[in-house]
Amino acid sequence: MLIIGAGISGIGAAWHLQHEQPGKTYAILEARDALGGTWDLFRYPGIRSDSDLHTFAYAFKPWTDDKALADGDAILAYVRETAEENGIDRHIRFGHRALRAGWSSERARWTVEVERAGETVEMTAGWLFGACGYYRYDEGFTPELPGIDRFGGRVVHPQHWPEDLAYAGRRVVVIGSGATAMTIVPAMAEAAAHVTMLQRSPSYVLPLPSEDRLSNWLRRKLGEPRAYRITRRKNILLQTGIFKLARRAPKLMRRLIRAVNARELRGSGCDVDVHFKPAYDPWDQRLCVVPDGDLYGALRSGRASVVTDRIETFTETGIRLESGGELEADVVVTATGLDLLAFGGLELAVDGEEVALPDTVAYKAMMLSGVPNFAYAIGYTNASWTLKVDLVCEYLCRLLGHLDATGNDTAVPVISDPGMPTRPLLDFKAGYVQRALDRFPRQGDRAPWQVVMSYADDVKTLRGASVDDGVMRFSRSSGGRRHGVTLGVERAA
Repeated sequence: MLIIGAGISGIGAAWHLQHEQPGKTYAILEARDALGGTWDLFRYPGIRSDSDLHTFAYAFKPWTDDKALADGDAILAYVRETAEENGIDRHIRFGHRALRAGWSSERARWTVEVERAGETVEMTAGWLFGACGYYRYDEGFTPELPGIDRFGGRVVHPQHWPEDLAYAGRRVVVIGSGATAMTIVPAMAEAAAHVTMLQRSPSYVLPLPSEDRLSNWLRRKLGEPRAYRITRRKNILLQTGIFKLARRAPKLMRRLIRAVNARELRGSGCDVDVHFKPAYDPWDQRLCVVPDGDLYGALRSGRASVVTDRIETFTETGIRLESGGELEADVVVTATGLDLLAFGGLELAVDGEEVALPDTVAYKAMMLSGVPNFAYAIGYTNASWTLKVDLVCEYLCRLLGHLDATGNDTAVPVISDPGMPTRPLLDFKAGYVQRALDRFPRQGDRAPWQVVMSYADDVKTLRGASVDDGVMRFSRSSGGRRHGVTLGVERAA
């Protein structure tokens, strides 16, 4: 098997393959020169998880840090430790970018063109696993910003944070209202003269303690493994409950969130109904978590402020707003979101015919209709990413076991009703998602073609249900290998 991406999904996939299908061989292709994915790429001040690590960490490896909402360095160390202690790091081929992959039904093999050190090599494998998330690693999204060329200060994007950026004692404007902006603002406010978060519209925000006191108490009483299992179940139920309440009683959730924000902003001079009252319902977009209320603390101290307005133009010394106001700045941070990219930009072909992703339909949110022996991991938008990754990898290993048991080497999900209505892959209204959905696979209107953002439902369909469900078609090629997951030999293309 070729696993594309050495981030938290790729390392997790490798662990499952080693432990549940130990007879298989694999390699991980990583385009960058370090493992860790998101947690190695992003270096902006304050980077952290907005999901608790008892659910964001792997099910098989307890999170042992006192902080449940952990800093990026701690998460990166955890991923690296997982790779090293399981020997997974020895299977990673750094500086290998997968460009194109072609499937041969006759051979039951993928041939993958890989860019490496300025040359192209070919690698073959029985299976491909896309573990590269869904956003571009080489650049983030920046909207058109009128007059930005006139600005005399420095402009940076969080995805490419410069090591030499000096902002102590300087005026900073952070453009954006998502989780990244709300992380950067309090972190930079510790040293900057002042930080302004400039947003076009508000987001939902809730404070959470960075430490889970119950979990830390259980660790002392019960030990790491048992405490981790209990805390993980507790937090899964909590995540699910909050999401269901938000969807079933949005007006009640709006009132609850507003009450919390009003309490936290008391004494800050920040109008909750202007700067913290979104026009959409809770969980139409991802809810932003503020560890220990650090954003509110920065606002109450006067070291930071929020402005809700639109940009008319940049000037030599800052930003002029449509309202007529001006924000002076030495540094502008464009925390304006991500640019989505399916499967790291990998191009697929089946028996010489190019695969147009928008023409495919997601099967159980982990395979594509009509594309054999290709699986991928895309986590939840309403819960911790890794919860879904663990389930997908478990299912994939069961699927590989079924192929071995039946003497087959090919598995492909097939749509029996070509007229089945479809809709976008993700039912999520965030701008960065909406901009790119037309380039992604779609989902259907019935199981197993629906993308279900429910861990409980996925436990039933991915962990509990049979892999031979009448939709997945199995076959054995005349020239293929039974196991179908052996890494082929590299050769120059």
